[in-house]
Amino acid sequence: MGNKPKVPKKLGQWLSTAICGNDITSSCLYVSAIAAVYVGALAPIVLLIVALILYLYRKIYTEVVEALPLNGGAYNCLLNSTSKFSAALAACMTILSYIATAVISAKIAVTYLHSLAPSLPMISVIIGTIIILALFATLNIVGIGESSIVAFIIFLLHISTLTTLCLFGAGRLFDGFEIFWANWANVPTGWDQLSVTLFLGVSAALLGISGFESSANFVEEQKPGVFRKTLRNMWVAVFIFNPLISFLSLSLIPVSEITQNREQLLAYMGGILAGDFLHDLIVLDAFLVLSGAVLTSYIGVTGLVRRMSIDQVLPNFLLKQNKRRGTYHRITIGFFLLCTSILLLTGGDLFSIAGVYTISFLGVMSLFALGNILLKINRKELKRTFRAGWITVLIGLFATVSGIVGNIIIDYKNLIYFLSYFVPTVLVVSIVYARIRLLKFIVYLENKLMDRIFIWRSIMIDKIMDITTQEVLVFTRGGNLPKLRRAFDYIVKNEDSKKVYVVYLQSEKNDKIIKGLKDDLEVLNRTYPEIDIEFICRPGSFGPAIVRRFSKEFNIPINNMFIGSPEEKHRFTIQELGGVRVIF
Repeated sequence: MGNKPKVPKKLGQWLSTAICGNDITSSCLYVSAIAAVYVGALAPIVLLIVALILYLYRKIYTEVVEALPLNGGAYNCLLNSTSKFSAALAACMTILSYIATAVISAKIAVTYLHSLAPSLPMISVIIGTIIILALFATLNIVGIGESSIVAFIIFLLHISTLTTLCLFGAGRLFDGFEIFWANWANVPTGWDQLSVTLFLGVSAALLGISGFESSANFVEEQKPGVFRKTLRNMWVAVFIFNPLISFLSLSLIPVSEITQNREQLLAYMGGILAGDFLHDLIVLDAFLVLSGAVLTSYIGVTGLVRRMSIDQVLPNFLLKQNKRRGTYHRITIGFFLLCTSILLLTGGDLFSIAGVYTISFLGVMSLFALGNILLKINRKELKRTFRAGWITVLIGLFATVSGIVGNIIIDYKNLIYFLSYFVPTVLVVSIVYARIRLLKFIVYLENKLMDRIFIWRSIMIDKIMDITTQEVLVFTRGGNLPKLRRAFDYIVKNEDSKKVYVVYLQSEKNDKIIKGLKDDLEVLNRTYPEIDIEFICRPGSFGPAIVRRFSKEFNIPINNMFIGSPEEKHRFTIQELGGVRVIF
């Protein structure tokens, strides 16, 4: 009992909001300046449009994650609505987004702090960035409950600082709006120029909602009903602060000065409004909240990589738990090493990292909307607590895809930087995904070219046997050959297993259904001769207890147990089933 890993406590509304809220509200530090650079005095309008897009994604995320409340975000959504490889591609994009978030946030946090002591050498910024990455890696290993308290304190200080800035700014409005109207005079009047300006401005300002996807990647660590509240709280913060701070900055500072001070606009505003006190407070707040965004990246990527490893998309080596804390230290250390290596390889160049950040973040959002569509089409019967309308999903998808296009138009290098990191990431995941084919190819080469070397050949064959002997189990409600065929098509395309148990649970004996099932399985035996199919009929009704019982009896991981879409009449949720996969 002493060696049993500690079970982390579930997070409530405010601790969960703080973890993802630090990421999304840290955008207040730079998004007003970004919008002003592209659209001038139209920036508050652009940021309101972005907030409306985020409102659409509130509905999109709520439908999917409450129907499939498992860690993984876009990966989990696509895994249960399309193929495993498609889901893996979404996961690659999400991991890149987290790496870029962590590195950029840590670097800018230290840069803000460096402004208080500019005499220090710039090399200290790189070293400081690595220290921040290491510090929050340690916090994540200590445990999500403890690290969430740190995140909450940072979040509370950040909201208080933003509120203080807005109150000082609102007080200055009594002096008049001369500066705002002077900025407004430069707004384009022609429709063609105005539409292009708004398009590019919205595309650039979409970075102001980065972090919204984070809550979906640690939903299993949240108490029931909390996820929807985190989305609401993040949206309210973005809807209030981003347009308001943008309006106040345009009422206090000419656009030319905003452009010159865009890296530390809020601190510059604070200095104008209340001198060194508010300037230094905002600098300290920026350092803390951007550091909190680093913590968000660690927590989000841990939930995602853990799920991918359970599904055998990444090596099981990553699932090793810390015995005392119950945390996944190998994932955390691996993520820290990736972030540090990218920081050192790029020399902390924010332009190359930001290119990865922009497209990967918007790509993740777009893939989530696409996953919502596929879920509506392929899993119509799946039990839901909320439904986003088709118009909502399509407009949301169009907005984020347009944002990707807009950012490529703004600077085509964004796409180059993104691909330079995305392609190697996909290559690694593809190797793990296609490991059976690769191992068989190595054995083939050994047979052809190295007949005298038997040891390596034996190792490869043993490795193949280890992977393919992992069995899978399919729960079925009764005889339905088309649905069963879809399930087996999925298994052949996405799994390496050669043994499939088909389980039928009966509340009362029904010989007609059992005979029909046996006939269907005979057809499937002929259709898929490479698969050994075993039929099991047991009394009982489907639910979490049955899933756990079969997992223990047949030694099959729950993520290798497949079901059809749970219907509204079922009292259990996907989360309560422990990670079974919906495949038909």
